[in-house]
Amino acid sequence: MKKILAAAAVACLAGLTGCSVSTPAPDSTTASPAPAVSAPASTQASPSRSSTASAAPQAGGAKEACELFNSLYVQYRAAGSDPEAHEDVYRAARDVKDDYSGNLKALFTTLGALAIDHSSVADTGGQPAQASKDAVRDAVFANAGACTAEGVTLTL
Repeated sequence: MKKILAAAAVACLAGLTGCSVSTPAPDSTTASPAPAVSAPASTQASPSRSSTASAAPQAGGAKEACELFNSLYVQYRAAGSDPEAHEDVYRAARDVKDDYSGNLKALFTTLGALAIDHSSVADTGGQPAQASKDAVRDAVFANAGACTAEGVTLTL
């Protein structure tokens, strides 16, 4: 059952990644589109560093999204071979992804897909599909300029 869910997540991930990366590409000559998204955001994002992901992204700004992604990615890396921990990361990413749009949403969509993919093979010591890893990498690269402009460096 988990393998079917992981395969469906990877298929959805591939479709979403293709759409989200190609949409802002013509506008990404400068970092100006992302600050427009983050303009209504507050300057402090201390709640986004907490492990409760659903409370942080209410403002929907780039800085908060980037900090939250980094926090969730740290949780993902710390999950190791614990399938439940990977599923917790998936749920957290799923819960916050709709608070953002475009490339920022892709950060959480791809991380969630990677986490659920990894949860299906974690107990056997396996690794997630390369497509899942590549999708997260692509989402990070697509958001690197916007996050750097907000003073946050995305980590992998």
